[in-house]
Amino acid sequence: MARAGLTTERVVRAGAEMADEIGFEQVTPTELAKRCGVKTASLYSHVKNAHELKTEIALLALTELADLAATAVAGLAGRDALIALANVHRDYALEHPGRFTAARFRLAPEKAATSAGVRHAELMRAILRGYDLAEPHQTHAVRLLGSVFSGYVGLEAAGGFSHSTPGSQESWTEILDALDVLLRAWPRRK
Repeated sequence: MARAGLTTERVVRAGAEMADEIGFEQVTPTELAKRCGVKTASLYSHVKNAHELKTEIALLALTELADLAATAVAGLAGRDALIALANVHRDYALEHPGRFTAARFRLAPEKAATSAGVRHAELMRAILRGYDLAEPHQTHAVRLLGSVFSGYVGLEAAGGFSHSTPGSQESWTEILDALDVLLRAWPRRK
């Protein structure tokens, strides 16, 4: 990246690319400045500190993932929407492992409230309406889905399923089928 063309957006995108290559935790202003061919002080005119850099990468990842998810589930309902949403999370995590980690970065409440994370929750809730889940069951189900998506792809990306059969794709398909069954038969205690 040319020094003259350095903008906040380019800094954040370069940080996201770096996160995918070396891991989100390893992204620092110093390392990113080296990649951008500038001094660290020059980078600080675009982001205040390491925390802000990570926050901006997280916001970018949340937006990218929400855009992909919205497109994938458009016009779908029930099981089809569930599978589409799950596959977007899995594909994004495998293609952009650093960004997927960044999407789970703890944001300040005011940032979280205005982030694309809200869209993620809305998409999950829209899908869950097809399963006729009211509160508080819907919130429990949102948490379950987020846990399964994040946990499975995290283990898969770390190679946790590469040494045994059946293959990871077969397990993923069966897990999504099981989630569909569970959501349709969700226990509704008062």
